[in-house]
Amino acid sequence: MAPWRRVPYAALTRFAITGGLATATHATVFVACIEWLGMDPVPAVVPAFVVALAVSYGLNYRWTFAANGPHRVMLPRFIAVAMNGFLLNLFITWLVVDVWGGWYGYALLVAVAVVPLITFALSRYWVFREGTE
Repeated sequence: MAPWRRVPYAALTRFAITGGLATATHATVFVACIEWLGMDPVPAVVPAFVVALAVSYGLNYRWTFAANGPHRVMLPRFIAVAMNGFLLNLFITWLVVDVWGGWYGYALLVAVAVVPLITFALSRYWVFREGTE
């Protein structure tokens, strides 16, 4: 079978939709915390991240990967992958902007191209893989 035929396009599409919904959730909670609750922007990131993480995990667990494994195993893995994706994004931005002196838009393009593919692969083959504890 050709390598391109093994790419799980349906799961990748669902992963992208889930990411978009999690991002929208993050933005909504972030703005609500600032505008309605009077929080400062930096602390408002915390509840926004937590709520978006819950949305992302729930959708990825049930819809994207249709997992049935125990949450006590999969949730910590998911959080680890999410945090590593965050750190990879920071690293890419630092490398492109601070080390190479590039425009932040280039860092964003690289991060958007690289980080979701890595987190998808880790989610598919490690986080939501059945029968692994």
